[in-house]
Amino acid sequence: MQKPKDPEDYELRDEYDLSKMTVVPKGRYEPGRRAGKNVVVRAPDVVQAFPTDEAVNEALRLVMQIAKIPRKRRAKAA
Repeated sequence: MQKPKDPEDYELRDEYDLSKMTVVPKGRYEPGRRAGKNVVVRAPDVVQAFPTDEAVNEALRLVMQIAKIPRKRRAKAA
């Protein structure tokens, strides 16, 4: 491949047909990496307690509900 004579000349050659070229998204824009495709690795002891995805989701929903329960304040000791 020959080096361009003018480095500021960025024109494409006539033989390039851009209509036939496809754009391949990479990185975070790749279709395979969309939301819902994230992988979470569970520790072996957690796998024993929660063997399925649904069991993990149910436990986390329970934790979220518990977090919403207002806590009573302790009376200050006199």
